[in-house]
Amino acid sequence: MPKPASISDKIAAVVGGGPAGLMAAEVVSRAGVKVNVYDAMPSVGRKFLMAGKGGLNITHSEPFASFLTRYNGRAKVLQPALTEFDAEVLREWVHQLGIKTFVGSSGRVFPAEMKAAPLLRAWLHKLRQQGVKFHVRHRWLGWSDSSPYTLRFQTPHGLRDIEADAVILALGGGSWPQLGSTGEWVSILGERGVSMTALAPSNCGFDVNWSEHFRQRYAGSPLKSVAASFSGIGKRGDCMITGTGVEGGIIYALSALLREEIAQTGSATCYLDLAPDKTMAVLIERLSKSRGKQSMTNHLRKCLGIDGVKAGLLRETVTLEEFNDPATLCSAVKALPVKLITARPIAEAISSAGGVSFDAIDAQFMIESLPGVFCAGEMLDWEAPTGGYLLTACFATGRKAGEGVLNWFNRAHE
Repeated sequence: MPKPASISDKIAAVVGGGPAGLMAAEVVSRAGVKVNVYDAMPSVGRKFLMAGKGGLNITHSEPFASFLTRYNGRAKVLQPALTEFDAEVLREWVHQLGIKTFVGSSGRVFPAEMKAAPLLRAWLHKLRQQGVKFHVRHRWLGWSDSSPYTLRFQTPHGLRDIEADAVILALGGGSWPQLGSTGEWVSILGERGVSMTALAPSNCGFDVNWSEHFRQRYAGSPLKSVAASFSGIGKRGDCMITGTGVEGGIIYALSALLREEIAQTGSATCYLDLAPDKTMAVLIERLSKSRGKQSMTNHLRKCLGIDGVKAGLLRETVTLEEFNDPATLCSAVKALPVKLITARPIAEAISSAGGVSFDAIDAQFMIESLPGVFCAGEMLDWEAPTGGYLLTACFATGRKAGEGVLNWFNRAHE
């Protein structure tokens, strides 16, 4: 293909209309490049909108050094992108779209209206003003020939081949496939020899072999004000008993460690503290009081305020003899073992781990074996807990990939 005369004559194709893809489109189009965004769904940003259903958590206000640790083994490779587009820069970007933000009591940052839709509408309006064109119901099938610049899509009108001078892939991971993140790109890139780590569920629930009695009685019950710990790491908050096991914030926060332990040993035992505000000494002192003729269940409720699903969990886990021994029961209250046997399917997870290896891309997020093809967002091999960390990294890597495209174009004229 002959080279266009100037950068404004070049065309960039962004495949995937989520946060990473839209951010890449913004950066590239702002430089005057023609940008086309292709998405398999009837509209863009569907998973982004779903993320905002309970309140869109866009980032976290904690100090950057602490923020960076949330990416664990990928902190070093993500640091350049996150440094350039950290929480403060992200908030300013949101403000420029006309959306106010606030910091919640947990340090999480939200739009003032708590919703994703106003932000997305303002963002898409800005992108259209910059000349970005959107093509929905375009499912990427790969390349039509050996060129990395000729893309093939399945559309409502049949197959369509399009050419571009650079390509940004931002197709998401493998969670919530009904919203577009199907992971179908894994086989497409695999056929091109791109190094990848298998996709796996992240921020997910886990299966537990509950008894039928416990499952029928307590499935769907929230566990409020508890703490979960595994491998010396503890998280405090809430979770939920499900028909298959357990899920929720404090479980999601430990999901990477739990998933890895299950992969290595076949199971993972986490410990629940059902009374994190009370010390063991206080529990024993209160529960050792004479209970007279009342049952231990009633005694537990009156002395410690533990009843319902928490009491059910104790009965599910300890023997009758242990349940009726105050010291043993208090030990269980502070560290109740819950054996997790497998992660829930990736389709149910909030996000996914795995993806394109950072060894396969350069510092500009270009796939080294496919010059001119860049990668961003959850397609890359990283994971993070909920709390704004997922979205921040998607925004930041999309921005970095967009800058990479511009540098690629500029190098072509040197």
